[in-house]
Amino acid sequence: MREAFIVDGLRTPIGKRGGSLKGIHAVDLLGLVIENIVNRNSIDPSCVDDVIAGCVSQLGEQTGNVGRNAALAAGLPETVPGTTVDRQCGSSQQALHFAAQGIIAGSYEVAIACGVEMMSRVPMGSTFSYEGPEGASTAFGPKMYDRYPGLVPQGISAEMMAEKWNLDRNELDEISYSSHQRALNAWENGYFKKQILEVPEALHKDEGVREETTKEILSQLKPAFKPDGVITAGNSSQISDGAAALLLVSEDILNKFNLEPIAKIRSMAVVGTDPVLMLSGPIPATRKALDQAKLKPEDINLAEINEAFSSVVGAWRKEFPEINYENVNANGGSIAIGHPLGATGARLMTNLIHEMKRNKLKYGLQAICEGGGTANATIVELV
Repeated sequence: MREAFIVDGLRTPIGKRGGSLKGIHAVDLLGLVIENIVNRNSIDPSCVDDVIAGCVSQLGEQTGNVGRNAALAAGLPETVPGTTVDRQCGSSQQALHFAAQGIIAGSYEVAIACGVEMMSRVPMGSTFSYEGPEGASTAFGPKMYDRYPGLVPQGISAEMMAEKWNLDRNELDEISYSSHQRALNAWENGYFKKQILEVPEALHKDEGVREETTKEILSQLKPAFKPDGVITAGNSSQISDGAAALLLVSEDILNKFNLEPIAKIRSMAVVGTDPVLMLSGPIPATRKALDQAKLKPEDINLAEINEAFSSVVGAWRKEFPEINYENVNANGGSIAIGHPLGATGARLMTNLIHEMKRNKLKYGLQAICEGGGTANATIVELV
């Protein structure tokens, strides 16, 4: 069977909402990453079979097929197509799956999986209408509301996760504090150097990582979604701007261009879960990916579990105690670095493969929860 190889991953620094990247159009930012990942790997641009981009809020500047537009902004030949996918927070991880599946099936030889979200310019939730009964969103329709009358926003789902897995405020704040400390450590030690594309005259470093964060400061923040809740702004992911891209190729292309891949795709999984408790998906997705790869949890050497909220990570690690938490989000996660929705899946995989290479780790896992109750998981193997 054909295999799909990840040659490289590249991302911008992540900007905070209203920060240093706010003046840049989504097409230009994603185009910059696509242009540079092609150039630094000496791939003939005309060989790219498809550009698959994740983007959640496809409105205004992010509508009209941002994947295709970014490919053209990157200077790729007009013959290179592009498309845009939305699997909510896992959009660019799903883009990775589609790209890998195309290569494995023989439809592609070279594909770019990428993602972008400029949340300063296209605010989260701006694609939703709230003109339904009692201010409910019209996105779901009467039949879905009939089936799931308890549909709630993600923040309430995060509270439900904490309750179901018995996660207290101290544990959740500890996950947040660890995220910032690990991200600071990664920057101080140059771990991000090979994966970061500085944005000229705008940003050279992740903008959301807070050196001043302490456990005491986190403990003083008020609950954000329930008066007696445990989810705060401090243990939730940040609203951010950013873009990331991954270059995937077949074995024939490795030989043709004398490329050295970092990792190969071992398994890919996507699952559906209860759309009320919508953030629990990484747990069954991880199990499915492990089963497909014929691996056990203890075989995983490094993991990226998206920090949409601390309770997502807290619940996941209770279900997989065999995986050492020191090796989960080892360079910090979305709480510290930020969560530009459509770009996050590609950002996580970019960090995962570079960190696996740096430490010579064999198996890496990535899983991400998604609005509406779906989740993607991917296992990669170091080459």
